[in-house]
Amino acid sequence: MTIREMLEAHPRPTIGDLDAVARCVDACGECAAACTSCADADFGESGLQEMVRCIRSCLDCADACEATGRVVARQTASDARVVRATVEACLVACRACGEECERHAEHHDHCRICAEVCRRCEEACEGLLASLP
Repeated sequence: MTIREMLEAHPRPTIGDLDAVARCVDACGECAAACTSCADADFGESGLQEMVRCIRSCLDCADACEATGRVVARQTASDARVVRATVEACLVACRACGEECERHAEHHDHCRICAEVCRRCEEACEGLLASLP
């Protein structure tokens, strides 16, 4: 079952545009997994000390995305202020992680992939923010 189907089946209307909510939840899940995997791959690289900031950024982003996906998926009695603040924090974490991973993308393919996924999540968060009341 997709998140869109779950949102459509929900008895309450979504807090923002249905497509934007579904995209954000999906993008957050994908980004959390990519960031977790990238941090793990960073641990396997030689020159670990050079990757410390990237690892931290990836783990912070993964946590922000996991929390955001859960907050956005819940539609009953949503507080738009909380949703907005959570999505804004996720956007900032994705932007920071994407920038850090881009610094390593030329040498580490996992960082290139992670940066791309972070950018997609950032865009999905921007799209949801634009549709919130």
